[in-house]
Amino acid sequence: MTLLECLVGIALCALLLNPLLKTSTDLVIKQIEYEKTQALISEADRAFELMGRAIRVAGYRNISSQQTNKKSSLEINKKSGFRGSDSLIVRHELSDGIDFDCIGNIITKERTKNQLALQGFLVDRQAGVPKGKKVNGGSLICQSLDRQGRTQITTLMNGVNELVIEEINGVQAQYIRGQRLFKVKLKMTDGVRLNLDLERTFSTRNLL
Repeated sequence: MTLLECLVGIALCALLLNPLLKTSTDLVIKQIEYEKTQALISEADRAFELMGRAIRVAGYRNISSQQTNKKSSLEINKKSGFRGSDSLIVRHELSDGIDFDCIGNIITKERTKNQLALQGFLVDRQAGVPKGKKVNGGSLICQSLDRQGRTQITTLMNGVNELVIEEINGVQAQYIRGQRLFKVKLKMTDGVRLNLDLERTFSTRNLL
Protein backbone atom coordinates (compact mmCIF):
# COMPACT_ATOMS: atom_id res chain seq x y z
CA MET A 1 0.00 0.00 0.00
CA THR A 2 1.39 3.34 -1.06
CA LEU A 3 1.50 6.49 1.09
CA LEU A 4 -1.16 8.04 -1.14
CA GLU A 5 -3.51 5.12 -0.55
CA CYS A 6 -2.94 5.42 3.20
CA LEU A 7 -3.75 9.11 3.14
CA VAL A 8 -6.89 8.52 1.08
CA GLY A 9 -7.98 5.79 3.50
CA ILE A 10 -7.43 8.04 6.51
CA ALA A 11 -9.38 10.86 4.85
CA LEU A 12 -12.31 8.52 4.06
CA CYS A 13 -12.33 7.19 7.63
CA ALA A 14 -12.35 10.73 8.98
CA LEU A 15 -15.26 11.65 6.73
CA LEU A 16 -17.22 8.60 7.85
CA LEU A 17 -16.41 8.86 11.56
CA ASN A 18 -16.79 12.64 11.97
CA PRO A 19 -20.65 12.61 11.97
CA LEU A 20 -20.64 9.73 14.46
CA LEU A 21 -18.17 11.49 16.76
CA LYS A 22 -20.17 14.72 16.55
CA THR A 23 -23.39 12.86 17.39
CA SER A 24 -21.72 11.13 20.34
CA THR A 25 -20.37 14.46 21.62
CA ASP A 26 -23.81 16.08 21.32
CA LEU A 27 -25.38 13.19 23.21
CA VAL A 28 -22.84 13.52 26.03
CA ILE A 29 -23.48 17.27 26.26
CA LYS A 30 -27.25 16.73 26.33
CA GLN A 31 -26.90 14.05 29.00
CA ILE A 32 -24.80 16.37 31.17
CA GLU A 33 -27.33 19.19 30.73
CA TYR A 34 -30.19 16.82 31.60
CA GLU A 35 -28.46 15.67 34.78
CA LYS A 36 -27.69 19.26 35.79
CA THR A 37 -31.31 20.25 35.10
CA GLN A 38 -32.64 17.42 37.24
CA ALA A 39 -30.23 18.36 40.04
CA LEU A 40 -31.40 21.99 39.96
CA ILE A 41 -35.06 20.94 39.94
CA SER A 42 -34.45 18.58 42.87
CA GLU A 43 -32.77 21.37 44.86
CA ALA A 44 -35.61 23.76 44.03
CA ASP A 45 -38.24 21.19 45.07
CA ARG A 46 -36.54 20.88 48.45
CA ALA A 47 -36.53 24.67 48.87
CA PHE A 48 -40.19 24.89 47.84
CA GLU A 49 -41.09 22.21 50.38
CA LEU A 50 -39.38 24.12 53.18
CA MET A 51 -40.84 27.50 52.24
CA GLY A 52 -44.30 26.00 51.72
CA ARG A 53 -44.18 24.37 55.15
CA ALA A 54 -43.17 27.69 56.71
CA ILE A 55 -45.99 29.57 54.96
CA ARG A 56 -48.54 27.00 56.13
CA VAL A 57 -47.41 27.24 59.77
CA ALA A 58 -47.19 31.08 59.80
CA GLY A 59 -49.25 32.59 62.59
CA TYR A 60 -49.94 29.30 64.34
CA ARG A 61 -51.12 29.80 67.94
CA ASN A 62 -51.13 27.03 70.50
CA ILE A 63 -54.59 26.63 72.00
CA SER A 64 -53.11 26.76 75.50
CA SER A 65 -51.18 29.98 74.84
CA GLN A 66 -52.05 33.13 76.74
CA GLN A 67 -49.66 35.31 74.75
CA THR A 68 -50.82 38.33 72.75
CA ASN A 69 -48.20 38.53 70.05
CA LYS A 70 -48.01 41.77 68.13
CA LYS A 71 -45.20 40.67 65.83
CA SER A 72 -46.18 40.14 62.20
CA SER A 73 -46.62 36.42 61.49
CA LEU A 74 -45.57 36.65 57.84
CA GLU A 75 -43.37 39.33 56.29
CA ILE A 76 -42.27 39.68 52.68
CA ASN A 77 -39.48 42.16 52.05
CA LYS A 78 -39.38 43.03 48.36
CA LYS A 79 -36.06 43.31 46.50
CA SER A 80 -34.01 43.10 49.68
CA GLY A 81 -31.58 40.38 48.64
CA PHE A 82 -29.17 39.18 45.95
CA ARG A 83 -30.06 40.59 42.50
CA GLY A 84 -33.31 42.07 43.79
CA SER A 85 -34.58 38.89 45.41
CA ASP A 86 -37.40 38.99 47.96
CA SER A 87 -37.11 37.61 51.47
CA LEU A 88 -39.62 35.80 53.66
CA ILE A 89 -39.91 35.84 57.46
CA VAL A 90 -42.39 33.62 59.29
CA ARG A 91 -43.22 33.53 63.02
CA HIS A 92 -45.34 30.99 64.87
CA GLU A 93 -45.88 29.44 68.28
CA LEU A 94 -44.89 25.88 69.05
CA SER A 95 -47.36 23.03 68.90
CA ASP A 96 -47.72 20.29 71.49
CA GLY A 97 -45.91 17.94 69.13
CA ILE A 98 -42.51 18.22 67.45
CA ASP A 99 -41.74 21.34 65.43
CA PHE A 100 -38.90 21.62 62.93
CA ASP A 101 -37.06 24.64 61.60
CA CYS A 102 -36.10 25.23 57.97
CA ILE A 103 -33.07 22.92 58.15
CA GLY A 104 -34.85 20.07 59.91
CA ASN A 105 -33.71 20.74 63.48
CA ILE A 106 -36.20 20.45 66.33
CA ILE A 107 -37.41 23.81 67.67
CA THR A 108 -37.46 23.92 71.45
CA LYS A 109 -38.78 26.67 73.76
CA GLU A 110 -35.21 27.90 74.17
CA ARG A 111 -35.12 28.57 70.43
CA THR A 112 -37.99 31.07 70.53
CA LYS A 113 -38.27 34.77 71.25
CA ASN A 114 -41.36 35.96 73.12
CA GLN A 115 -42.59 32.37 72.63
CA LEU A 116 -42.38 32.75 68.85
CA ALA A 117 -40.24 30.59 66.59
CA LEU A 118 -38.72 32.24 63.52
CA GLN A 119 -38.08 30.87 60.04
CA GLY A 120 -36.65 33.07 57.33
CA PHE A 121 -35.59 32.64 53.71
CA LEU A 122 -33.46 35.00 51.64
CA VAL A 123 -30.94 34.93 48.79
CA ASP A 124 -27.46 36.32 49.39
CA ARG A 125 -24.17 36.34 47.53
CA GLN A 126 -22.23 33.10 47.92
CA ALA A 127 -19.94 33.27 50.93
CA GLY A 128 -16.22 33.08 50.31
CA VAL A 129 -16.39 34.17 46.66
CA PRO A 130 -14.15 37.20 45.92
CA LYS A 131 -15.87 40.26 44.52
CA GLY A 132 -15.64 40.46 40.76
CA LYS A 133 -15.43 36.69 40.31
CA LYS A 134 -18.25 35.07 38.34
CA VAL A 135 -20.51 33.07 40.63
CA ASN A 136 -22.96 30.26 40.11
CA GLY A 137 -25.95 32.36 41.22
CA GLY A 138 -26.56 33.25 44.86
CA SER A 139 -27.15 31.15 47.97
CA LEU A 140 -30.55 30.46 49.49
CA ILE A 141 -30.19 31.21 53.19
CA CYS A 142 -32.29 29.81 56.02
CA GLN A 143 -32.77 31.86 59.21
CA SER A 144 -33.78 30.48 62.59
CA LEU A 145 -33.15 31.19 66.28
CA ASP A 146 -30.45 29.62 68.42
CA ARG A 147 -30.79 28.70 72.11
CA GLN A 148 -30.10 32.31 73.09
CA GLY A 149 -32.86 33.62 70.84
CA ARG A 150 -30.38 35.08 68.35
CA THR A 151 -30.83 34.80 64.60
CA GLN A 152 -28.58 32.18 63.01
CA ILE A 153 -28.16 31.54 59.30
CA THR A 154 -27.50 28.38 57.30
CA THR A 155 -26.90 28.00 53.56
CA LEU A 156 -29.47 25.66 52.02
CA MET A 157 -28.21 25.62 48.44
CA ASN A 158 -26.41 27.59 45.72
CA GLY A 159 -27.39 28.31 42.13
CA VAL A 160 -30.28 30.69 42.89
CA ASN A 161 -30.43 33.77 40.68
CA GLU A 162 -33.62 35.18 42.19
CA LEU A 163 -36.39 34.50 44.70
CA VAL A 164 -39.74 36.21 44.12
CA ILE A 165 -42.71 35.92 46.50
CA GLU A 166 -46.07 37.40 45.50
CA GLU A 167 -49.38 37.34 47.31
CA ILE A 168 -52.28 36.39 45.04
CA ASN A 169 -55.40 38.46 45.59
CA GLY A 170 -58.79 38.82 43.95
CA VAL A 171 -60.37 36.27 41.64
CA GLN A 172 -57.39 33.90 41.65
CA ALA A 173 -57.61 33.44 45.42
CA GLN A 174 -61.40 33.20 45.79
CA TYR A 175 -61.41 29.41 45.95
CA ILE A 176 -59.42 29.53 49.21
CA ARG A 177 -61.60 31.60 51.50
CA GLY A 178 -60.28 32.60 54.88
CA GLN A 179 -56.68 31.95 53.81
CA ARG A 180 -53.94 33.82 52.00
CA LEU A 181 -52.36 32.56 48.81
CA PHE A 182 -48.71 33.08 47.81
CA LYS A 183 -46.83 32.34 44.61
CA VAL A 184 -43.15 31.53 45.14
CA LYS A 185 -40.77 31.71 42.17
CA LEU A 186 -37.18 30.49 42.00
CA LYS A 187 -34.81 31.26 39.15
CA MET A 188 -32.12 28.58 39.14
CA THR A 189 -28.83 28.49 37.20
CA ASP A 190 -25.74 26.34 36.77
CA GLY A 191 -23.74 29.48 36.07
CA VAL A 192 -23.06 28.43 32.48
CA ARG A 193 -25.92 27.54 30.14
CA LEU A 194 -28.89 26.49 32.23
CA ASN A 195 -31.45 29.00 33.51
CA LEU A 196 -34.67 27.56 34.93
CA ASP A 197 -37.78 29.47 36.06
CA LEU A 198 -39.74 27.39 38.58
CA GLU A 199 -42.74 28.31 40.71
CA ARG A 200 -45.17 26.86 43.26
CA THR A 201 -48.27 28.22 45.00
CA PHE A 202 -48.92 27.84 48.73
CA SER A 203 -51.74 28.85 51.04
CA THR A 204 -51.64 29.77 54.71
CA ARG A 205 -53.59 27.82 57.32
CA ASN A 206 -53.52 30.20 60.27
CA LEU A 207 -53.74 33.68 58.69
CA LEU A 208 -56.79 35.55 57.48
